[in-house]
Amino acid sequence: MAADMNHVILIGRLTRDADLKYTSAGFAISNFSIAVNRRRKNGDQWIDEASFFEINLYGKSAESLKPYLVKGKQVAVDGELRQDRWEQDGQPRSKVVIAANNVQLLGGNTGGNNGQSTGGYNPNQASRMSYQPRTNQNPAANSGYDDYDTPAYDGGTDSFPEDIPF
Repeated sequence: MAADMNHVILIGRLTRDADLKYTSAGFAISNFSIAVNRRRKNGDQWIDEASFFEINLYGKSAESLKPYLVKGKQVAVDGELRQDRWEQDGQPRSKVVIAANNVQLLGGNTGGNNGQSTGGYNPNQASRMSYQPRTNQNPAANSGYDDYDTPAYDGGTDSFPEDIPF
C-alpha cells in the first residue's frame, strides 16, 4: 500500500501582520493568512480571483520571522494541510489550515513599516540574485569590476584579473 501524501507550496501576500502566541509550555505559534491571486479568463476578459489561506508556523521559525511577517509581504510557504476540529454551540466545526514547515520571504513590503524594506526581493532590481550592488561613487575606482564584484566583460578579450577568487 502506498503512503499518503500531504504537501502544499503556496506563494502569496500576507493579508495581516502575523501574531505570535505561546503555549503553556512556552512553545511559539505564529498565525497569519496569505492571499494567493489567480487570473482566469471569463469570455473576453481576464478576472483576478484571490484565495485566502490560514498559516500556522511553529517554534524558533515563528519567533525569528515574526518581525518580517507584515501585511503586504510576499512569502513562499511550504507545508501540509491540517484540519482543526472543534465544537461550537453543540455543532461540530472544522477548518483547514496550513502547517508551515518552511517560510521564505520573497517580495517587498507593500504595507506596514512606513515603506521601509525588511529584506527579500526588491521588484525594482533587475534580478533576484542575492548579491548587492556596490555603492562606490567613483566608477574609475572599480578597476574592471562591475557593480556586482564580478569581472566586467570587456567585449571579447581573454584577459582575466591576476587573482582569481576561487
